[in-house]
Amino acid sequence: MSGAPLVDQFGRTIEYLRISVTDRCNFRCQYCMPLEGMPWLPKADILSYEEIHEVVRQLGPLGLRRIRLTGGEPTIRPQLSRLVAMLRGVPEVEDIALSTNGVKLPQLAAELAAAGLDRVNISADSLRSERIVQIARRDLGFEPVAAAQAAEDAGLGPIKLNVVVMRGTNDDEVVDFARLTLAHAWHVRFIELMPVGQMESVTDAHVVPSEEILARIRAALGPLVPTAGPARGNGPAAYHRLEGALGTIGVITPMTHTYCGSCNRVRLTADGRLRTCLFGDHEVDLRTPLRAGLPLEPFVRQALAEKPEQHALLSRRNGGLRALSQVGG
Repeated sequence: MSGAPLVDQFGRTIEYLRISVTDRCNFRCQYCMPLEGMPWLPKADILSYEEIHEVVRQLGPLGLRRIRLTGGEPTIRPQLSRLVAMLRGVPEVEDIALSTNGVKLPQLAAELAAAGLDRVNISADSLRSERIVQIARRDLGFEPVAAAQAAEDAGLGPIKLNVVVMRGTNDDEVVDFARLTLAHAWHVRFIELMPVGQMESVTDAHVVPSEEILARIRAALGPLVPTAGPARGNGPAAYHRLEGALGTIGVITPMTHTYCGSCNRVRLTADGRLRTCLFGDHEVDLRTPLRAGLPLEPFVRQALAEKPEQHALLSRRNGGLRALSQVGG
């Protein structure tokens, strides 16, 4: 290996890899995955834990420092804690995070923490049980607050709750979610809906701009003061705090603002393709050279040399995605 840092064609240093460990999920959220008809990847095409570890092992000396495990829903892949422990053993890796719908956290949080997981992001689009079933189109008894508490009790902090805001579906809960930060040192992040793929029921009309979200919170709960985000994993969100709050309120704005200029990430799909932009169509096959025993550095550098300057979501190009679940967000 050359040892030179991973830098794309626009001079952005890449230190963050989002790894999709499965394309499957136990939910069917309206904005993320069709209710039926998804073509699941064959098992033979999905990278083994050993293969994922080898990718990370080779990228560590090139500057990879942060990992996020995603899906689909990563906790439905058996023995996820084994992968976490393997990745924890890569000396260059400083931070391992997990994006999850939270359903299995009460059972898995302590085990994952013991294996070396640092923190979690929990997708929680409602605090009402009947509405969770409506949005997720599955009734699995999910309780967001209980999931967050289980993660906090296991030491998986900072705790982030990600709320995709949809007009006419859950936008009337914005204030309820914001109020959680008064009593808990949690970071509630409101994400503008991204209409992608073939979910015909999700349109631009359902997008609630971040400025409107913050205005509703101010009207109900008082002034918001801009603040720094959590010490770890402070990505594209802009953070605010209510007076006296233990936690923060963040907004992530893919539909009204771009934050591509500081992009430091790439994505590894469950079947071993390195995708250089969430909503771009550029990707490089790493599985074939990996299974052939070839060094991955030339293929990764090739991918970064072609990484786009910014995503094309605002022009409604989604890189061929049928569902957001295909790349883990």
